[in-house]
Amino acid sequence: MKKIIALFGLHFCLFVQAQEYSSVNIHSHNDYASPLPFYEAYANETGVIEADVFLVKNDLAVAHTSQEINPANSLRNLYLNPLLVKFKALGGKAYKSDKPLILMIDIKSDAEATLKVIAEQLNTYPELISNKNFKVIISGNRPSPAKWKDYPAFISFDGRLNETYTAEELSRVEMISEDLKELTVWNGKGVLTQPDSEKIQAIIKKVHDENKKIRFWSTQDNVNTWMTLMNLHVDYIATDNTSALTQFIKNIKSTFYQNTEFYETYVPKNGAVFPKNKRPKNVILLIGDGMGLTQIYAGYTANKGRLNMFNIPTEGFSITKASDSYITDSAAGATAMASGHKTNNRFIGVDEKGKPLESITQLLAKKKYKTAIISCGDITDATPAAFYAHQSDRSYNEAIAEDFLSNPSDILIGGGSNQFKSRKDGKNLVEALQQKGYTFSDHFSTLDTISNARFVVLDNASVVSRKDGRGDFLAKSLSKATATFSKTSNPFFIMAEGAQIDYGGHSNNVEYVVRELLDFDRLVGQAMEFVDKNPETLLIVTADHETGGLSLIDGSTEKGYVHGSFSTNDHTSVTVPVFAYGPGAQNFMGVYQNNEIYSKIMQLLATK
Repeated sequence: MKKIIALFGLHFCLFVQAQEYSSVNIHSHNDYASPLPFYEAYANETGVIEADVFLVKNDLAVAHTSQEINPANSLRNLYLNPLLVKFKALGGKAYKSDKPLILMIDIKSDAEATLKVIAEQLNTYPELISNKNFKVIISGNRPSPAKWKDYPAFISFDGRLNETYTAEELSRVEMISEDLKELTVWNGKGVLTQPDSEKIQAIIKKVHDENKKIRFWSTQDNVNTWMTLMNLHVDYIATDNTSALTQFIKNIKSTFYQNTEFYETYVPKNGAVFPKNKRPKNVILLIGDGMGLTQIYAGYTANKGRLNMFNIPTEGFSITKASDSYITDSAAGATAMASGHKTNNRFIGVDEKGKPLESITQLLAKKKYKTAIISCGDITDATPAAFYAHQSDRSYNEAIAEDFLSNPSDILIGGGSNQFKSRKDGKNLVEALQQKGYTFSDHFSTLDTISNARFVVLDNASVVSRKDGRGDFLAKSLSKATATFSKTSNPFFIMAEGAQIDYGGHSNNVEYVVRELLDFDRLVGQAMEFVDKNPETLLIVTADHETGGLSLIDGSTEKGYVHGSFSTNDHTSVTVPVFAYGPGAQNFMGVYQNNEIYSKIMQLLATK
C-alpha cells in the first residue's frame, strides 16, 4: 500500500512542482546541432545551453564528433560573441527577464589542454565572466577534481554520482549529472517501475541534500519524459527542442486542473427500465457545446470517478460533419439537431441554399407543446439560435434576436440582453415581447418571482464562466422551466445548453473545460431525477461537436486531478456521444448522423 501511495504522490506533485518550473529549468542539449544554434535557445530564455568543443590549432571548435569539425563553428563565433552582444544590449543582463544563464562546455578533447584555452578565451570576455547571472560549467572530459582549484573561479564543474568530493571540490560543482540509462531501462513511454522510481528518487534526494542540482542525459525527448522528470523534481530537463519544451512548461498552468468541489452522482431510481413500446410525452435535450468523450472523461476523473452521464445506461454516437465541411461548427451542428436537416457551417436554421427550415420548437408548438430554450451563454449564439432563428450567418445577432418574435417558444433564458434592448438599429424588442404576452427581465435574480407562463430572462452578468462565479444558473433555469410547464397538461420540449465547455476548449484551458463539464453534468443528474419522477419524459444528452482536440496525458480518479493536451483551439470532427434516459431511450443506441437525433425525437413523439 505504501508503494501505491508513493506512486500517486509522485504524479500528484506535478501541479505544485510545475508552478516552480520555467525555461530556467531547460537544458538545450547539444545546442550547436539545432537548426539555429544559440539563438533559438536564447530566444526561449533557456537555463542551460550546451556546446561540445574540440581543441583544434589552439582554438575551440564546436562539434559533436571530430569528423564534423568546421573551423567556422568556433566557441567564439557561435556562443561567446553573440552572448556579449546580448549582454551589452541588455545593460549587463543575461536575459531581459533577468533570468540566469549557464553555458555548459562539454570537452571532447584532452581535458587539461582544452580547459586551459577555454579559460584564456573567457578571460577576454570580462563582461561575461563577471556577471552574477552567467555561469560556465565544464562537462565531458574534465581534469581530476583535485585540480579544479587551479582554474579561475568563474569556471564551475559538472559533477558525477560516482565521484566523491572533498568540501572544497564540492564547492566548485554547480550540478550533478548522470546517464539515465545507467539507472533504468525505461524508454520514456508509460511509467517507471516502482523499484526504478524509488531508486531515482533516492538519488535525487541525496543530490538535493547536498544543495546541488541534478540533470540526466540519455533521456527521451517527449512530453511523457518531461512530465516524469518534473514529477521526480529533476532540476534541468534536457531537450533538443527548446521551443516545444518551453511552451509545454508555460502551458501547464492552463492544462492541469486539481478539482476541489466533488459531488455525489444521481443513481437512476427506475433501474433504467422503461417499456420499449412506451412513447415519451416530454423531451429534455441537453447539449454540451464542445463536449467530446475526452471532456467527459476529464470530468469523470476530476470528480473522483463519478459522473451522472456515466450512470445513463443507453448511449450512442453522433457523426457531426456539416454539409459543406468535414468539421462542423455550432451553427450547422445545432441546426441539424433542431431541424433534421444538415446545412453549411455558419448557417442558422436554414438549408444549404439559405431557405428557412422549420425548427423542432415551431413544429411542436403546432402540436400544443410548450417549449423552452436555455443557454449559459449568449442566447443569440449559434446553438440556442438554431432552435428559433433563421439566418444565413451566425454573426447576425440582432437579426437572430428579432427572429425570436416569430418563434412560438414560451421560455427563453440566457445572456445577450443587448441584442434585444440596446440594438444598433434602435429597435426595442422588449416592448414587442411584452406585447406578445411575455414577461421580460434582464436580472436572473427575478427568475423565481415570475408567475407568467411565458417569459424571457436575459442577464449577461449571470452567464460568466463557472470559475468566475456563474453559480447554479443552469440548474435553476431548468427547474423553473419544468416547474412552469408542469402546471399545465401540455407536453413540453426543453433544450438547455452547457455553452462554455466549448469556450474552455477554444481557450485551451483544462480548468475551464472541466468546471463547465461538471456543471453541465450536475444538470444531467437533475434531469435524470426529473425523469424518474416524471416517467413520461425522455432525456437526451449530447454535443454539437468536440472543441480543442483534447487528450488526457495524466490524471487521477483518486485525487481528482487531470492534465490535458490540446491539438487545436478550434473544433474537431470526432464523433460525440449521445446518452438517452427514459421512454424511447433505446432508439438512440448505435452510430448515426447528428440530424437523426431530430428524426428519432419526432418519430417517438408521433401519435400512434
